[in-house]
Amino acid sequence: MTGKLIGVDISKIGVATVTLNRPPVNAMGQKIREEFLSSMDDLRANDEVRVIVLTATGKVFCAGADIKEKNTLTSRDYARANRLTRDTFLALLESQKPVIAAVNGGALGAGFVMAACCDMIFAAEDAFFAMPEIDVGLGGGASFLQRILPLAKMKRMMLTGERVPSAELYRIGAIEEYLPSEEVLPRAQHVAEIIARKSPTAVQTIQSSFRTVEQLPLHEGFRLEQHYTTNLSKTDDAREARQAFIEKRKANFS
Repeated sequence: MTGKLIGVDISKIGVATVTLNRPPVNAMGQKIREEFLSSMDDLRANDEVRVIVLTATGKVFCAGADIKEKNTLTSRDYARANRLTRDTFLALLESQKPVIAAVNGGALGAGFVMAACCDMIFAAEDAFFAMPEIDVGLGGGASFLQRILPLAKMKRMMLTGERVPSAELYRIGAIEEYLPSEEVLPRAQHVAEIIARKSPTAVQTIQSSFRTVEQLPLHEGFRLEQHYTTNLSKTDDAREARQAFIEKRKANFS
C-alpha cells in the first residue's frame, strides 16, 4: 500500500510504517496531506493493523508547511489548506491505534507538531526541532506543543524560532529516546511490535482513555479509567490473558 508521496508498509505482526516521501525536505503541501489522510483512514479501517510508526525519507523528517505553495493559495484554497492541516494533526492525535514517531532528522513547524501529536517520539541524535514560523511572520501550534513541552520552553521555541536538539527535548521528557540515526526506525518498530502483541481491545481502550482523562480532573479521570477496566475485565482478550498467565504460556489474542 504505497502512494506517490506517502509510503505504507504493514508487517505480519500488524505494525504499519508510514513514510513521508516528498524530497528533499518532506514539506507538507495539500497533496501530501490528502494522501496522508487517505492512508490513515485505510489504516484505521484495517483490523490487522495494531500500531503505526511515522517516519520519513531523507535527512529531514519534515520541514513543515510548504511556504511556496501557501503563497499561491486563494482565500478559498487557504481555508481548505487550514482544514487539511488541522485534520492531519487530529488524525494522529485521535488515532485509536498508537502512533510512534521515528524522527530521522529535522522536524520543523508542522513537522514538529505532527511528531508531537504522536504517542511517543524516538529521534536521531542529530535531529533537531524548531518552530520557525515566526521568521516568516506566522505562528501556530501551541495547542499541540503545550501537551509535551513545559510552558516556558514552548513559548521560547515559538517566539524565537530557535532549533532545539533532540538531547534537550529528551532531557525535559518531550521525547522518549534519542539514538544514532540508523537505530531510530528499528527501535521505534521494535517498541511498536511489543505493543502489537498486547490485547488489541485493551490497547485501543487505553488509547482512548489517554485523550479523555487529560481533559478531566484527577478524580473524574480515575473513575472513568476504573469504568474502562471493569468493562475490559469481561472481554475475551482479558479471559485469554488470565488463562495464559495460569497456564504459563503466551496469550493468543484474536
